[in-house]
Amino acid sequence: MAKNYIRFDWAIKKLLRNKANFKVLEGLIESLLNKKMTIKNILESEGNKQEEEDKSNRVDLLCEDEAGDIFLFEIQTESETAFHQRMLYGTSKIITEYISSGQGYDMVRKVYSINIIYFQFGNSKDYVFHGKTEFRGLHDNSEILEATPFQKKKFSIENVSDIYPEYYIIKANDFDRWSVNSLDQWIYVLSNSEIPDNATAPGLKEAREVLDYDKLSAEEKASYYRHIKNNLVSRDNIDTAHEEGRAEGRAEGREEGRLEERLRNVKIMKEKGYPINEIAEISGLSISDIETI
Repeated sequence: MAKNYIRFDWAIKKLLRNKANFKVLEGLIESLLNKKMTIKNILESEGNKQEEEDKSNRVDLLCEDEAGDIFLFEIQTESETAFHQRMLYGTSKIITEYISSGQGYDMVRKVYSINIIYFQFGNSKDYVFHGKTEFRGLHDNSEILEATPFQKKKFSIENVSDIYPEYYIIKANDFDRWSVNSLDQWIYVLSNSEIPDNATAPGLKEAREVLDYDKLSAEEKASYYRHIKNNLVSRDNIDTAHEEGRAEGRAEGREEGRLEERLRNVKIMKEKGYPINEIAEISGLSISDIETI
């Protein structure tokens, strides 16, 4: 029987802050950046939202590696037009938060912004994007401004771009491609909350234990149910807002779409082994209707 694994967006907020579970995050970062790293500790920021009542789908997690670099994780499930600006604001805020008054600019920290999104974003075919800052010649675009030997030694860098924040966008929505590639395996897990038996990517071995639903405490399961319910309610509210602005002639089609979405969510929860009474509470459907799905 297949195991039931919890969603990564809840795990990163509630479970992966535990030092014992750092291997999971280290594996994801290693697969993305193609370099080994060790998380030293989890940092706190004004941008972190930990309150149980917070129904925002934004989930921030900050961690620091042994080299002093900062990794900002953000998971977003709701569409947002200004998401690029949001990423920029996030890294800028982290940089200013972690430099003390009176310190020189040489103390500015390197920040990696890792963004996992679950909505259609941009007109593109690829599903992973990397952004960094380079300075190119205005008259010779092929020339990239290089760091001086002194800068390379003082700041332990190879390129000027190593000083500036770097951005990664992972489009995890509906990704169903499984391969031997470590990053593709991770994106599959992020999208499907499944870890196939032949998973070999760094961190997925540890993720089998950390993300195992059956190993959650009663309190954690209750928190997880609330998280799923909040996501469903949030999506339903967005759908309703969109529907109110459409022509009345399309009302029937919209209702059918909402019902299909609800039935799809119920089916997923049944496959993951949620108790029938909990599914009924979350979905608003009757137990008899759920049993027939």
